[in-house]
Amino acid sequence: MCAKELAEVVKFELFEPYSSLREYWEEENERFPYFIKEDEKYLGLVLVRYITLSDRSYFSMAEFFIMRRYRKIGIGRSIAAQVFNLHKGQWEIFQKESNKPAQNFWNKIITENTNGHFKERIENGKRIQEFKI
Repeated sequence: MCAKELAEVVKFELFEPYSSLREYWEEENERFPYFIKEDEKYLGLVLVRYITLSDRSYFSMAEFFIMRRYRKIGIGRSIAAQVFNLHKGQWEIFQKESNKPAQNFWNKIITENTNGHFKERIENGKRIQEFKI
């Protein structure tokens, strides 16, 4: 079932196979998959992880994907807010340092959802935002 749904989501996009996708249906308290649908059409997907380290735990947006034809109309903003509401707590979201559109998107979304209360750092070629919802 998940493979069929994923195939529908990425039907018009070109992507590499996602090697750990199956784990999102097997690790219930650590991985959370969401397909974005409207009127039986797939618009995208979100993969959230709950990461536990020796010194801290936090949610991470492993993948946040909206199909190109559904971008820039507010769907991403709405879905991000819904995901934050479902997973309250400490968050870290990262983007490749070279991905300026993703950085702009996440800075806006995180600012809106935290009233601007977040920290940002650059580490290993990634821009990382830390915040609490």
